[in-house]
Amino acid sequence: MTAQADRPIVAVTGASRGIGHAMVKDFHQAGWEVFTLARTPFSKVCPWAEGIVKHIEVDLSDPSSILASCEDLKSRLGDRGLNALVNNAGISPKDDAGGRLSAMETSLATFQQVQMVNLLAPMVLSQQLLPSLRRARGAIVNVTSIAGTQIHPYAGAAYAISKAGLSALTRELAYELAESGVRVNAVSPGEIATSILSPGTDELVERHVPMKRLGDPKEVAEVVTFLCSAKSSYVNGAEIPINGGQHL
Repeated sequence: MTAQADRPIVAVTGASRGIGHAMVKDFHQAGWEVFTLARTPFSKVCPWAEGIVKHIEVDLSDPSSILASCEDLKSRLGDRGLNALVNNAGISPKDDAGGRLSAMETSLATFQQVQMVNLLAPMVLSQQLLPSLRRARGAIVNVTSIAGTQIHPYAGAAYAISKAGLSALTRELAYELAESGVRVNAVSPGEIATSILSPGTDELVERHVPMKRLGDPKEVAEVVTFLCSAKSSYVNGAEIPINGGQHL
């Protein structure tokens, strides 16, 4: 294990469960110092909080909360740089029956909330943490979705639009920040085995995923860790599908 002062530092949003939680574990195992940013107190769902990882509570639907969390993180970093920012948090509201929420059924308030959490929060975090990322010549990884490129039977319209926007933001930031040494990439998961899978996913996997199985959250986390590491030093502006071939 490297000395504490020499360990690379990563900040991960939405890290308290599912794919985000798998990322925390993978970064820790790879020797990174991990900061988590999530709406819930991390210690209630993971005994690692403030031990193996350091946690900052943030409401990504509230711009003032995002700004406050960035100031908190920068204060904790001090004169150290930030080696990676992973924008993983996202919300996908459902209709009253728990099904896909169409564009025509989505209220303006709901649409705005989804865009704030899934798209605008990553942009604000990237803007606010850019000096720290530049100091470390770090990386940004955005978690998009297969729903951002094709109609999905369970992911709603507002979610899909936000993820398509996040793909575009990835390209824009990759172009803008490259000369400063900050790389920006994305991963686009398909059907991953988490607690929020919709009923009927097994049938979808059987019909549309060539590998005929769900992905494991760790399989997403390992790609994210790679994109944040020096092993991907010439990868910039990429969006890697992690879906067992579902996009084909």
